[in-house]
Amino acid sequence: MNTVVEVPTPVPPPATPPAGPQWAQKACANCGAPMHGPYCYACGQPEKGMIRQLASVMHDVLDTVFNIDSRVFRSLLPLYFRPGYLTLEYFAGRRVRYVTPFRLFFFLCIVAFFAIQVALNLGDERFTWNHLGDNGDIDTAQTTSDVDKRVAKELAGIDKAISVPEMPPATVDSLQKARAKIQKRADDRLAYLKSREEARAKGEKAPPDPNAKEEDGDIQFDGKPWDPAAHPIKVSWLPEFANAELNDMAGRAKENIVAAKKDPRRLIEAVFSRLPWTLGILMPLFAVLLKIVYIFKRRLYMEHLMVALHSHAFIFMSLLLLAILAMLKKWAMTSAPGVEWLISLLRDAVWIWLPIYLFLMQKRVYRQGWIMTTIKYSIIGICYTIIITFGIVGALLASLALA
Repeated sequence: MNTVVEVPTPVPPPATPPAGPQWAQKACANCGAPMHGPYCYACGQPEKGMIRQLASVMHDVLDTVFNIDSRVFRSLLPLYFRPGYLTLEYFAGRRVRYVTPFRLFFFLCIVAFFAIQVALNLGDERFTWNHLGDNGDIDTAQTTSDVDKRVAKELAGIDKAISVPEMPPATVDSLQKARAKIQKRADDRLAYLKSREEARAKGEKAPPDPNAKEEDGDIQFDGKPWDPAAHPIKVSWLPEFANAELNDMAGRAKENIVAAKKDPRRLIEAVFSRLPWTLGILMPLFAVLLKIVYIFKRRLYMEHLMVALHSHAFIFMSLLLLAILAMLKKWAMTSAPGVEWLISLLRDAVWIWLPIYLFLMQKRVYRQGWIMTTIKYSIIGICYTIIITFGIVGALLASLALA
């Protein structure tokens, strides 16, 4: 007798996954479909909106922008010590374990330039005492009493710095040289004022002032000094409001040039505040250079863009390390002179590793020989240096005209 074995008919899976305990009683506020998770399976709207606790919203914002989790630590070490590794991992499809290239680029860009601005604000003598070489105070004094007052004012700060206990000998020597320069300028100015008074007493023409110069901040337009009333900027093919804006920008630039000569730090900080956005604009051009140089590799532009993002993220990380080392060296000069040599050695190592890393990254990602990689690396380096130079000049002009 034949036995018939009945095969159970397979039950098709439900159209929607079974609702878990926390979603069982919820419905989508947009389409009314039952919720089976944090997103509606029917229309895709998330269950969480903006109407909730501020702390929860800020947590999501920070996670979206910076994505700070364990992936950061898995990304930073390979980024700095393994040229091309993150890029090749991304190309291979292993993406979820690392921070995305754009977030890495954005995060390191902001942190690096913040650290650079902090390092510039730590009383570097090149900026704190920059006015010692300026021809604006002592060199423009018109009487001997003015010279004496201005010299006393200039020397007071230096003498105070020299008297600080445990000041490093190199810094003391630098300050002593600055003091000697001030005294020489004062002697030269007193000699000129004496010769001028003697000439006037004899009824002769006074000798020309060696420090006389055109007005600080003069801007030339059409071969003549710019003046908002007598000689304004006027481009015939531009509308009136555009010419008015150009003259406003020229006025701001003139004021900022004068201010920068008195306090260069302001201009430097203004330029650095715009550099992240400048490099953010220029970074896609680096990917264009890669696309042109490696045109026969037939890679998509987005692949070159990933290389550009990781390259710039590494550059920003190097700048961050250099800023940190600069701050540590400033601290070591007064607190731990014995470790200055170690910090200087690390700083030199960071500078040396920078071009070597970019070269090795280019070779490992594009897999060409040493000779071809060297040639293409040189071409890209020269072209991008020119582009960055124009970018920095543009940032400088924007700082003068828009600040």
